[in-house]
Amino acid sequence: MFLVLLDVTVVNVALPSIGADSGATQWIVDAYAVAIAGLLLTGGTLGDRVGHRRVVMAGLVVFGAASAACGLAPSTGVLIVARAVQGVGAALLLPGSVAVITDAFPDRAARARALGIWAGVSSLALPAGPVLGGVLVSTGGWRWVFLINLPVVVAALVAVPRLVPPGPRNPERHGDAPGAGLAALALGALVFAVIDAGHHGPRPVAVGSLAVAVACAVGFVWREQRASAPMVPLPLLRRPAFAGPNIAAGAMNLVLNGFLFVTTMFLQQVRHLSPLAAGIALVPMAVPLAVLGPVAGRMTARWGARPPLVLGALIAASGAASFAWLEPTSDYVVLLPALLGLGIGAGLFTAPAVTAAVAAAPADRSGLAAGITNTARQTGTALGVAVFGTVAAATAPPAEFVHGLHVLAVAGAAVWLGVAGLVAVTTPGWARTR
Repeated sequence: MFLVLLDVTVVNVALPSIGADSGATQWIVDAYAVAIAGLLLTGGTLGDRVGHRRVVMAGLVVFGAASAACGLAPSTGVLIVARAVQGVGAALLLPGSVAVITDAFPDRAARARALGIWAGVSSLALPAGPVLGGVLVSTGGWRWVFLINLPVVVAALVAVPRLVPPGPRNPERHGDAPGAGLAALALGALVFAVIDAGHHGPRPVAVGSLAVAVACAVGFVWREQRASAPMVPLPLLRRPAFAGPNIAAGAMNLVLNGFLFVTTMFLQQVRHLSPLAAGIALVPMAVPLAVLGPVAGRMTARWGARPPLVLGALIAASGAASFAWLEPTSDYVVLLPALLGLGIGAGLFTAPAVTAAVAAAPADRSGLAAGITNTARQTGTALGVAVFGTVAAATAPPAEFVHGLHVLAVAGAAVWLGVAGLVAVTTPGWARTR
């Protein structure tokens, strides 16, 4: 899980070096994100049918082989294709990593604690990417950004069959190939449109891709209403206890990763820090994300998901609002409350959001539930980077860039406050119902 999310951000630091060697483009980043977003639902549904441990093992093989291909790529085209294949492996691993925990810990309290550890480890990956990427690029070259995955993948391939229970399988559940195809096209086209619009504005390519996404989404709903074995039961999406945490998780990633992106730009382009120094400056956001995941899991096990969700959202709202005090010449101490607020808030939020969403789904659809949750989060990440990057305007003078940060501070705080209200209304109070 750490590797999958690490490869979202670690490559950003390496792009200048990759470009110097092979003329690489932004598609080295985007191919990975589009493949993940498009196939997460398929990966989760496949795990429900054939067993999540099997899908996790397959995902490790695909991810590892693609990482090796990335590290050895002789040209830009090969690297981009390998990154897309790496995204396919990641789409198998993301929902599978949640589902195997759900299967192994049927007790609700034990599952919440386990998902807290999962959240802590996985959340650390996003802000850790710039630090690790800076070290690897400066010491061994950009290829090690990908090759570093291989020993961890090998270790996981040895450990998973020994430590992870097989889990249930539902081979009698027929696949919904048309639904899976339409979902993949809709999600992939949506993320592509957002990414392209973020880089180039609303040009015809982005508008056309958005139109494809809408058409495929309409086709997907039509198909699911008529399929004998739908890929996504539509009544599940209308269940507030399931929809609320998923919407909240998408909003969380939108604001968190949007601010992570523009803060990295602020540190490097306004304050002129090196990529490694900028990564180190983000540690106060990273540490709470990792440390508080298990804490939030224990809180969820004791009191239910609602208290840590609301508390995390309110703390994150204060962190987002703190960006309003940032100026082009501000010392690092002015940025620190914003980083701590976002890190503490998201650290308290991630585990209970995933736990609540999975708990609201039928027990035999844990893979689908995890796929939907991670799809919401990945789509939120893509939207956050595109929207926040556009508002802040990377090429603008420092004063205009910081003015964009002030606008985002108000918007980000408002989103987090809305999330607090949403989860307060939709998340059940487990402590009263167990």
